[in-house]
Amino acid sequence: MSEFFVEFWNHPDFIKYAIIPLIAAGVGWVTNWVAIQMTFYPTTFIGIPPILGWQGIIPAKGEKMAGIVVDNTLAKISTIQEIFQEFEPDAIAHHIIKVADSRIEEFTDDIMNDKNAILWENLPNIMKNRAYASARKQLPKIMDSLMEDLQANIEDLIDPKALIISKLTEDKAMLNRVFQECGEAEFKFIINSGLYFGFLFGIIQMFAWYVFAESWLLPAFGLLVGLATNWLALRLIFQPLNPIYVFGIKIQGLFLSRQNAVSEVFCRIITAEVLTIGSVMNEIFRGPKSDRTKSLIKKHLRPLIDGGLVKTVAQLTVGPEGFVDLKRTIEAKTIEMSLESFDDPQFTRERGVVIEKMFRERMQAMTSEEFQDLLRPAFQEDEWILIVVGGALGLAAGFAQLFFMFAST
Repeated sequence: MSEFFVEFWNHPDFIKYAIIPLIAAGVGWVTNWVAIQMTFYPTTFIGIPPILGWQGIIPAKGEKMAGIVVDNTLAKISTIQEIFQEFEPDAIAHHIIKVADSRIEEFTDDIMNDKNAILWENLPNIMKNRAYASARKQLPKIMDSLMEDLQANIEDLIDPKALIISKLTEDKAMLNRVFQECGEAEFKFIINSGLYFGFLFGIIQMFAWYVFAESWLLPAFGLLVGLATNWLALRLIFQPLNPIYVFGIKIQGLFLSRQNAVSEVFCRIITAEVLTIGSVMNEIFRGPKSDRTKSLIKKHLRPLIDGGLVKTVAQLTVGPEGFVDLKRTIEAKTIEMSLESFDDPQFTRERGVVIEKMFRERMQAMTSEEFQDLLRPAFQEDEWILIVVGGALGLAAGFAQLFFMFAST
């Protein structure tokens, strides 16, 4: 055996042979890096559709990928009833009242000036002030009862799955970021593992080429390195599924072993940027099921609008025929006023922290089987394409070595 290595060391092409593992390591690193880039970029299709070109796997299948995220995580850890309860309807009502109370005069003047500015301007201030006071007095009761109704009927007013899918699909950069930040360590591992696995395969390739020197060996090993490095890395990320212990050392798939850390990142993004109090309330008031919400608003505004004083003031300014149209304007203004109150970043953060805590605790309590489904789809979707591309690059590198380094061998 020692004679073999001495002969190998003294071979005139020793440097060329020694470079083979380094090239294989480079091929492994590059192919895995390309695979990761192709998973996320470009966010829009580049080329001649539908076949000649490329779009990142996740952006290209944004709706499907977002649906998988929702089905495999959020749908398992909470319901919209629980989410709305954690938002605390009483706190929501109090916040809307606080914002609206300081703007009662402004909103009332906007509505009445839009309908009949001349008559409203000439209406005695005592009647205007009584209308303001009446609205201000009844607003807390209206908002409290409206929030109670919204909570009781919340499942008929909003589809959280559709909301999240819509936001993630519209913002492909955010969808990318969900996967990138949750799997940051895993993506780095895939890229770097190409270097290590490629080098190990390269050592085998080096001695095989030295002993046999068959022209097909370099391209074949290049293909093998390109195919195997990505495949091996993926297996090490998700396997073994549950921890096993070898001589007291815990062994588990890299992603699965980071369940607590990943849960924190995922829940922070979702609750701070996707499922916020503002987006939920906007969906309730303006989403596909908003007609039901408007019916509830009408019901709760009826005592205020049809009350003696407000109705009298309205009929004095817009007349009986304009009163119906005025009702619709007040309803629309109520929605606008309510949604504007959620532009407050501090209130949004406060409500988001509560939901994040609930999500994080439940996600961290998931089984490994459930938890792996958060990131696994990002790799499973068209995984074969990435592996084949890696193989093609490796094959090309093998031929390059054959023709440019060992052409005269």
